[in-house]
Amino acid sequence: MAERAGGDGAAGLHRPRRPAFHELLVVRSGRLHCSVDFRDCDAGPGTWLWVRPGQVVRFHAPTEQAQGTVVLFPTGFVNTRGAVAAGNRNPVCRPVTPAGTDRSQLECLLEALEQEYRRLGDLPLDDHIEVMRHLTSALMVRLAHLEEETQHSPTARSEAFLRFRDAVEEGFAHTHRVEDYARRLGYSLRTLTRATREAAGVGAKRFLDDRVLLEAKRMLVHTTAPSAEIGALLGFPEATAFSAFFRRRTGLSPSAFRRETTGAEEGTSGAPRPRGTTGPACGADGVA
Repeated sequence: MAERAGGDGAAGLHRPRRPAFHELLVVRSGRLHCSVDFRDCDAGPGTWLWVRPGQVVRFHAPTEQAQGTVVLFPTGFVNTRGAVAAGNRNPVCRPVTPAGTDRSQLECLLEALEQEYRRLGDLPLDDHIEVMRHLTSALMVRLAHLEEETQHSPTARSEAFLRFRDAVEEGFAHTHRVEDYARRLGYSLRTLTRATREAAGVGAKRFLDDRVLLEAKRMLVHTTAPSAEIGALLGFPEATAFSAFFRRRTGLSPSAFRRETTGAEEGTSGAPRPRGTTGPACGADGVA
């Protein structure tokens, strides 16, 4: 991964990154200290960490203490139905340390994937890619179900919440009013609030605001855009409204958060300007 980080080598991994592809990290030995979407993560041997496209990931020094396997693949490479698709919508990265049968099944799938990856040329390229696709899909479906077990009980995830979650993912940059989602989905405010609290532990408005705040943080650390421009992209009519929202939720101004997180002043982080609110898409069709 240090080689892929560019000319800075391992140092490049210690800066916030927002990959446009999936990163599956399996720690074999040592400990990996990192943060995903500003949540600290300490991964030891046997831990599996799934970073989705658009999430901000940062590794803390020294990464050389951790050894393991990394699987990279673009969105669309795996079967996106069911658990994998659900985990891609507004995901929270949760390290998983499987045990028993779960661990052996995941290890077998990963070993088969690694072996197939090394056997490029044994099959026609299209067939090789198809085998890789199926093995990766099976691996991620297994992992997605293990992630689900670390969250709230699936029985609490009502249809109302699932529809609201998906609508928020599509519209959080356009409207911050729960009333608009309730009207669009055909639910009452009370129904959405109750369903969201049962599934996510917070009310509907807090769930919506959390998604807006997360995207604001991502863009502040991964783009050079002024905070006023970021606020406009996230649906705030005035820069002052965005600053007030951000300060109320974090205790910091947007520029202060950027400075504390990246060490950069406004507009000097060296990261690209934003293309949108969910990160660029990866057009490749393969796995590395």
